[in-house]
Amino acid sequence: MNSEKPNVKINLEDLATFCKKKGFVFQAGEIYGGLAGFFDFGPLGVELKNNLKNLYWKEFVQKREDIVGQDGAIITNPKVWKASGHVDTFGDMLLTTKDTKTKLRADHFIEDELNMPGDALGPKEIEDLIVKHNLKYNGEDFELPIQFFSGMLNTQIGADVSKQSKAYLRPETAQSIFPNFKIIAETSRQQLPFGITQIGKAYRNEISPRDFVFRCREFEQIEMEYFYHPESVCEELTQELLDTKLKILTAKAQDDETFEMIETTIGDLHKDESYKLNTFHAYWLAKYYNWLTNEVGLKPENLRVRQHVQTELSHYSNATFDIDFKYPMGFKEMLGMANRGNFDLTQHQQHSKTKMEIFDEKMKSKAIPNVIEPSMGVERFMMAVLYQGYEDDKERGNIVLNLTPKVAPYKVAIFPLVNKAGLPEVAREIFNELIDEDIEVLYDKSGSVGKRYARADEIGIPFCLTIDFETLGQSNEDDSEEVKAEKLANKDSVTIRDRVTGKQTRVEIENISAIIKNLVKGKVDFDLI
Repeated sequence: MNSEKPNVKINLEDLATFCKKKGFVFQAGEIYGGLAGFFDFGPLGVELKNNLKNLYWKEFVQKREDIVGQDGAIITNPKVWKASGHVDTFGDMLLTTKDTKTKLRADHFIEDELNMPGDALGPKEIEDLIVKHNLKYNGEDFELPIQFFSGMLNTQIGADVSKQSKAYLRPETAQSIFPNFKIIAETSRQQLPFGITQIGKAYRNEISPRDFVFRCREFEQIEMEYFYHPESVCEELTQELLDTKLKILTAKAQDDETFEMIETTIGDLHKDESYKLNTFHAYWLAKYYNWLTNEVGLKPENLRVRQHVQTELSHYSNATFDIDFKYPMGFKEMLGMANRGNFDLTQHQQHSKTKMEIFDEKMKSKAIPNVIEPSMGVERFMMAVLYQGYEDDKERGNIVLNLTPKVAPYKVAIFPLVNKAGLPEVAREIFNELIDEDIEVLYDKSGSVGKRYARADEIGIPFCLTIDFETLGQSNEDDSEEVKAEKLANKDSVTIRDRVTGKQTRVEIENISAIIKNLVKGKVDFDLI
């Protein structure tokens, strides 16, 4: 089914407790009871979020000539949100109980009560389901008809109260890209097709924030608008990308209420006209799916693609596909990818009286570009990585957070065996060298090495370096001559340990930074160093 539950290895409450205990994320203002839908990110959470964002930025901006970035304002001219339709239509359906006046988000209530998708349902359909199944909340009936609740968070601008103007905290990061389209195209000298992307905060007045950081009132987004001539085709759509394999929950399976997934390829989806997956849409769906699995390390068995059913498609969208992750509460959207047509640019052209046409050198004609929009919530992204990585390792007797090295908050931990005899000095030298090489390092000097390994495992550090007496070429008086010779041979080397296998080997100090970089990038296997 759409809400198919995984074999839950840790529930949401325990995941939230783990994240708080280890300093990943906790409620904002927790000492005052917190505030629903708002979270603070601690030392490890900041590092993990930054690594995820930086990994994206390097892949989809720095490595490409056809994509540029921007950092739009959180508050912009309110006419932007009027033109986009957000002021009039952005919000959710609100259920109110008759006696206690409890407020519930209608689609979520239907999902919880009937174990079916609620995204595609309209007010009348939900009302009919409530009547048909005699649904109540804690024994209370609902006030009908269902009300519309605006998701826009308002604010006032200006020092003079009598002259203050109304403004909005942006409900998405993408919309500010469209008014900037022409000026960015001109200043960056981009030609169609090209993309503009940004990462930043967004705000929505959620009726019922829930599921830990999955649905918040303040959150961070990674969004891109990729512009192309309506009559052009994507020349970068290679056979390798078309061969990308995935599982999909089709609109038909949802309409028929079988909710059975099928295995297919991007190429097959593109060839079947019923999916309306054009070449640019197919290209970006394949690129993001491959990036999530190959670079971020999300497992294909934890992912599915879901085709939006007709009733949930925005009026301007020909097709939308989500990449869902298998969270503790089942498959839920982590990334959405919509074909927005030219709706946004056309709206801003009409409202601002500014021409949004652009000349396409290859097509030799002017046009208002069409847009493919990949959109991802950073908190949902982070939650997926943490949930997949969490393992209660019975053999080791502690939690192991199996994060791919590229996203791990720290790449290596450094342990002086004891805090004397010159070992801390050597450890600090190695620490400083790795920091200078832009490698995230944690220095830990307290407790036994075994306990330090366990602490490193729990926060996802992939490699640990232990500086011991052999590093200094020292041996004990009762060591045999053979052992003394071996220890002397290990002078200026340290023990490196792999989190995944627990294997250890020794490496020369002078080679450490190069080895760590190659291990993190996956250019060398631990067994081969």
